[in-house]
Amino acid sequence: MDSRDQAKTAIYPGTFDPITKGHVDIIRRAHRLFQNIIIAVSPNPRKTPLFQLAERIDMVREATKDLQGLSIEPFDGLLVDFADNKGAIAIIRGMRAISDFEYEFQMALMNRQLNLNVETLFLMPSKEYVYLSSSLIKEVAGYGGDISDLVPEVVSERLLKKISSRTNEAR
Repeated sequence: MDSRDQAKTAIYPGTFDPITKGHVDIIRRAHRLFQNIIIAVSPNPRKTPLFQLAERIDMVREATKDLQGLSIEPFDGLLVDFADNKGAIAIIRGMRAISDFEYEFQMALMNRQLNLNVETLFLMPSKEYVYLSSSLIKEVAGYGGDISDLVPEVVSERLLKKISSRTNEAR
């Protein structure tokens, strides 16, 4: 990959358990800035995901199928190493609220310490998605709330099915 291609590649990492319309909003906006976006789906050992890694990758792929120049890949390990191996020069992070700032700021500074060639760019979601999180989506869906306007259709269907099957198992 030559330097012109590298300058056009960014990584958007996350657990995406599940992907929300807020995530898709960030992906679309980053797509205007970079020719290539690698959506890096993490197993994230600090969390216990509802969906398996392969299911999350599939939902991200389905939710973004209309965009060119995207690839969806699993990753584990240091994000800056993954970015460097992929020839990316930027990490895209969504920042919803001031509560996200401290953690994201620490991560960005650590990533810079580890690799000066990879920048972190923060994007604010559109105002209609600023409050969304995957955890909140799962909680609302678990109580039977309507999430159809908050997640891609594929996620709504799979999430309701997953919650229904878990409810039946618990009985």
